[in-house]
This record gives sequence, structure tokens and C-alpha cells, in this order.
Amino acid sequence: MAFARTNVSLSQPDITQKLTERIDDLKQRIAVWGKRIRRYTERSTRFNQNRLFQSDQKRLYKSLERPIVSGTGPAPNQADTVAFWRSLWSEPVNHNEGPWTEVVASQCAGIMPMDPVIITPDDVAEVVRRAPNWKSPGLDGLHHYWLKEFMVCHAVLAQQFQEALNQKSLPSLFTTGITHLVPKDQGATDPS
Repeated sequence: MAFARTNVSLSQPDITQKLTERIDDLKQRIAVWGKRIRRYTERSTRFNQNRLFQSDQKRLYKSLERPIVSGTGPAPNQADTVAFWRSLWSEPVNHNEGPWTEVVASQCAGIMPMDPVIITPDDVAEVVRRAPNWKSPGLDGLHHYWLKEFMVCHAVLAQQFQEALNQKSLPSLFTTGITHLVPKDQGATDPS
């Protein structure tokens, strides 16, 4: 017997076919075990993340973040970074897209405009009702619990959202936030 626990010997006339079949069989078994291990790993990761979400959400979100690479080089110069982004955002937009934009505009000319959207206090109440109570608050610092309980606010919020839709611009309070610069690679001194 050339191979233990098989019916294959080197003296058989169809040895290449049997060897090929045996190799294919082993490859399939390896693939099955690999998939089984992958499924187990994914399930185990999902289970641990669910358990961590229920017990310590802060630790879960920290574990999901990209690992911070320390010692990748000097930090970017703040003045250069500010100058780079200021120059990028302060330039007026001057695009010349070409003839395809006219084709798209002519195709979209026949589309009926959408009916105007009216936001009512009931709409706000429905959205707030489905929101989780004690998750991290937004920029306003209010937890959803308080928005649910102070139903007087629903009319005011509906009015503010409606005004934002009618003016076709968002108030600054909707879009203000903190931006952090996180370098992607070794070139941390180049702000672009």
C-alpha cells in the first residue's frame, strides 16, 4: 500500500486517476474545514460583539475603531493643514462637465416634480418614538427620552424642519460638529 488507509497502490494501472481523485477529495475536505472555521470565527465575533454591546458599548465602539498607529512620524503642522483645507474649500466651483450633462438634463426634463413635503408634529413623534432612549445624545445634548416625553417640543421641531425644507438650506446648528484629522499613512506631514 502506497497510501495508508486507501486502496491506492503504485502498481495499479489507473494510478494517476485515483491520485487525482484522492487529491480532489482532500482539497474538498480542507475547503469544508476552512469554511467551518470561518463560520465559527464570524459567529464567535458576532456573539462577543453583541454581548459587549449589551454590557459595555464604549468598549465595543473602541474595539471597532481603526487601531491607532503610534510613532508613524511627526504630526502635521497645524498651520499647513488649515491653509490646505481653507484653500480647497474657499475656491469657487468651476466645473465643465461636457455634453453628457445636457443629455441627462433633457432626460430628466419630463420627470414630474415631487409633491411638497409637509412635516407634522405627528411625524416627529413617530420618528422619536422609534429612537433608543439613552444612547449618546447629539450636538444638542438631549437624550431621546426627553424628546419623547416633552411632546410640546414636537410642534417646534416640526416647524424648524419644515422651515429648513422650505428655505432649501440647513441651519448651522444641524451641521456644526467637531472634525478630527486622522492621518492614513506614513506621510503625516503632508496635509493633502
